[in-house]
Amino acid sequence: MSAAPRLTGLLISDPALRQQGRSLVDRFDFELIRESPADAYYLCLDARGLQLRHSGPKAAGPILIDFAGGALAHRRRFGGGRGQPLARAAGLKPGFNPTVWDATAGLGRDGFVLASLGCRVTLCERSAILAALLQDALHRAALDADIGGWIGERLHLIHGDSGVMLQRLAEPQRPEVIYLDPMYPPGKPQVLVKKDIRALQALLGPDRDSGVLLEVALQYARRRVVVKRPNRAGWLSDKKPDTCIESKKTRYDIYVTL
Repeated sequence: MSAAPRLTGLLISDPALRQQGRSLVDRFDFELIRESPADAYYLCLDARGLQLRHSGPKAAGPILIDFAGGALAHRRRFGGGRGQPLARAAGLKPGFNPTVWDATAGLGRDGFVLASLGCRVTLCERSAILAALLQDALHRAALDADIGGWIGERLHLIHGDSGVMLQRLAEPQRPEVIYLDPMYPPGKPQVLVKKDIRALQALLGPDRDSGVLLEVALQYARRRVVVKRPNRAGWLSDKKPDTCIESKKTRYDIYVTL
């Protein structure tokens, strides 16, 4: 069995960004590289932002988190607002925006949507690669004319393991909602997984401890735990939820902790 791929390092392609790149190296302990590697994953910082790239001959394009534009901008404007399944699962109501701990932040998409609807969201991500991409995305979003006014107030990034970090919180700091979006279980072989998910699966490997994280979350969520699952999948750790909300391809399993 071949070894799992690893991140080669961080390439700073624009000398004007060297200080910003050095801060990423220091915070996340990346190796600084001087040129793109052959057939490998690496991070690249240029004028567009921090990107995860693969240099192989058939590699897909770079992965960059963009909170201000693209698909997330469209979802923010036309995704259904507070009536969309994610918002209902998190318990948003008129005049009530719960505090949310996104325990498996990943690319930050769902956490961003909840923040755009008024929630204060903690993005907790243990992967240094993803945490760095999120930090860069938050930095760029804070400069955007449309969303920069609330990004810093509603979205906070923590680089760490939620299973550990949640247990360090004092009682008043515990979130009302803990949101889990673990790596999806393998699907049908003929289904082509999106490029960003393929890259994450390759670099981070399969999910191994989401069941343990669910147990921790159930102890520390003040109101509910929400677990995102594909409709085809069973309950996480075979633990039956109190209720669920379904969309076309996704199911939100809700565990009430009040």
